[in-house]
Amino acid sequence: MYTETQIAAETRQRMEWWRHEIHQNPETAFEEHRTANIVANALTLMGIAVDRGLARTGVVGTLTNGHGPTIALRADMDALHIQELGKPAYASRCVGKMHACGHDGHTAMLLGAAEHLARHKPFSGTVHFIFQPAEESEGGGRVMVEEGLFERFPSEAVYGMHNYPQVPRGRFMIRQGTFTANFDNFEIHVVGKGAHGALPETGIDPIVVAAQLVTALQTIVSRRTRATDAAVVSVTQIRGGHTWNVIPESVRLRGTVRTFEGKVRDDTEAAMRQICRGIAEMSGAQIELDYRTVCPAVVNTPANTEAAISAAAALVGIDAVDTELPPVMGSEDFAFMLRKRPGAYIMIGAGEGESDADLHNPYYDFNDAILSLGAAYWVELVKQQLPASRST
Repeated sequence: MYTETQIAAETRQRMEWWRHEIHQNPETAFEEHRTANIVANALTLMGIAVDRGLARTGVVGTLTNGHGPTIALRADMDALHIQELGKPAYASRCVGKMHACGHDGHTAMLLGAAEHLARHKPFSGTVHFIFQPAEESEGGGRVMVEEGLFERFPSEAVYGMHNYPQVPRGRFMIRQGTFTANFDNFEIHVVGKGAHGALPETGIDPIVVAAQLVTALQTIVSRRTRATDAAVVSVTQIRGGHTWNVIPESVRLRGTVRTFEGKVRDDTEAAMRQICRGIAEMSGAQIELDYRTVCPAVVNTPANTEAAISAAAALVGIDAVDTELPPVMGSEDFAFMLRKRPGAYIMIGAGEGESDADLHNPYYDFNDAILSLGAAYWVELVKQQLPASRST
């Protein structure tokens, strides 16, 4: 079973330093220049070949030891546009930005694994360490793939991992097949006719039209989607109007759609368009729907899911690996890599108690107590997938 001594004390200390340094200096999508420098410099000191520039700030390290298969391990690097409210000693120095999803910890864990593998080389083959920018809604994974990630760094499989504060530390969670949801965004532009607030009959009120849209959109899930299917339609922004006594000319609504199945995704978009057309005809307003597919679902392939389970179980025991995790409505652009190569995405428990702040919360802070376990998972996965040559 797993013990912290599997990862050397100096590596554990460096992981914590990397994590805190990145946390203090959060960088959002495609701006991870400082973070990329930390990663590239660390890999270079380990003797690992470094390539930079994919998706602007992406970093890929390559470590080869003898002959054997090639696999890729991926961590994300970007922060979120959230003001940190917690008060750790290493709190964010950047107003309005923080690592509220733990990508600072993901980066540190993969660097720790890279250091251990470079020092001990307990494998035969090649490992690509992928440090990806812009995971948070900006499609950095898609950009890396489109710019030739797997053409430049051929890999037989690719693996990802994410921390999960709602699961106790010392546990892992994974499922075969669909793991996360399709992620789409939408914007609806309602153009009415501006008027005096005291004379609404002289105009076409886009705020009332927007309210009708918000209500009608909820019927897609409650009345037009089968109960055995899954979908979420959430309006998250309404923008319109500037003063108390003026009916504005236009209003914009924005939101997100989450589904698991492609047909449900298509049917949801079609229903939204039908609702917009109907309310436009009824109200006299002009309504334009801009529907954007952002990210596909993460789909874990069978053999690679078993590989991830085997590596986790070797560390914490099979009873601490939940393999029946229901699909989650969150999204993850690691999905773009899984569309090009087989692989698996696993959750590592990070929880210490009910008071733990969840992901994307301004009080969230990655749990340093799982750094060593996360690094050990990567090391164990490499050892199992790229077994060391027994020849002498």
